[in-house]
Amino acid sequence: MTSLQNILYKVHLKQVQGTTDKTVVGIAIDSREVQRDFVFVAIKGEKVDGHSYINKAIELGATIIVCEDLPKEFVNEITYLQVNNTHETVAIMAHQFYNEPSTKVKLIGVTGTNGKTTIATVLFKLFTQLGYKCGLISTVQNQIANEIIPATHTTPDAVSLNALLQKMVDENCTHIFMECSSHAIHQHRITALQFAVGIFSNITHDHLDYHKTFDEYIKVKKKFFDDLPSNAFAISNADDRRGEVMLQNTKAQKMYYALKSPANIKGKILDNALTGLQMLINDIEVHFRLIGEFNAYNLLAVYAVAICLNEDKAKVLTALSLITGAEGRFDYIIGNNLVVGIVDYAHTPDALENVLATIKKLRKGHEQVITVVGCGGDRDKTKRPIMAQVACDYSDKVILTSDNPRTEDAGQILKEMEEGLSSSAKRKYISIVDRREAIKTAVMMSNAEDIILVAGKGHEKYQDIKGIKHPFDDKEILKELLINHS
Repeated sequence: MTSLQNILYKVHLKQVQGTTDKTVVGIAIDSREVQRDFVFVAIKGEKVDGHSYINKAIELGATIIVCEDLPKEFVNEITYLQVNNTHETVAIMAHQFYNEPSTKVKLIGVTGTNGKTTIATVLFKLFTQLGYKCGLISTVQNQIANEIIPATHTTPDAVSLNALLQKMVDENCTHIFMECSSHAIHQHRITALQFAVGIFSNITHDHLDYHKTFDEYIKVKKKFFDDLPSNAFAISNADDRRGEVMLQNTKAQKMYYALKSPANIKGKILDNALTGLQMLINDIEVHFRLIGEFNAYNLLAVYAVAICLNEDKAKVLTALSLITGAEGRFDYIIGNNLVVGIVDYAHTPDALENVLATIKKLRKGHEQVITVVGCGGDRDKTKRPIMAQVACDYSDKVILTSDNPRTEDAGQILKEMEEGLSSSAKRKYISIVDRREAIKTAVMMSNAEDIILVAGKGHEKYQDIKGIKHPFDDKEILKELLINHS
């Protein structure tokens, strides 16, 4: 509970109707969550406009309405606050309502197309090993020390996010590691938060269903670094062609990591095998349990954060050498007849190419690579034909299947994937709509020591079909089928 005037600090008001001398018990952006003496913030979403629910919120007890468009008629005793952007305003108000939780911890944000979950998860594990009480906000799960809180979005809405950050502060967390999606940046979910460190992993083709153009997608990611304060650190991948552009306007202290370019944190892969990575990091040789060049970059990013936060180099590298990655990120299983099954979240052309290129480097030469892959419905359609072609370029056999079709027809998604295939690729693939059948067929096709990649869903435990989330776990299904396959 706090005063309205307190949470309006830093909010730019266009017009005020009613008194600001009021007590606030809570903030809601969903009218169904409103209780007595709540602020209801009317958000214009992609599908629903919160302005349509102002009267419902008032009926449920809201005494303060924040909106972009004032209603034609006012209700007595209700305060109406008109602002330019309710997304931005609710983030500022929520940060104030929850007593500016980000200022009481070291908040580390990770953005980029690929690698966010692994970097955030490995950072959480590393700093926990170093003796700190940590929080994690990620696609896979949110976590406060050993307490796991299921995640519904990569980055929660501004009210839920600040409530979660305050809970982490109350639980005495000192470091919080958080994925910052492009949607979250664009929708101001992380506005007002004070980051100690920002990390850029890479940027590739993704979310063009939302951002419309690649340039807009880049600008949104860049805004995260533009907004960092001068006492923060901005860490970027120098090998990414936009690694320097991301930091060109930041006020934060810059640090770069790379395998190929000059950088503050320079890595070199000495050996890349199913047993892990052997690397040089700034001329120190270390063996890591993580696999693949993409994870070499993730490890360099994590090490860069630890250096920025003045952690002991030897302790950091020793702890990192024992850490495993995030669930559903190059998760592998070895079957009874030595067939290797790999489950990965790769759902963009670049991520799929990275995983398959890593598998290619791990092959001894005689094994088949069989890839099972689909594309999500109600998402960027332009990547569908590219994903199919990438899968065929790097695999001996490909099974195109459903991912999360959502409201789209799964068969139509597969047709759109097939349209991208070259004549040689068309000889390598089959389409099976049912995902379990597709995985089963891949296992049946496999011989001893072959490699099966099941891509696209990773850690997810469901398949979203026509608005219903059906239980589905790629890893469990693959494990069951591999154990029974001989």
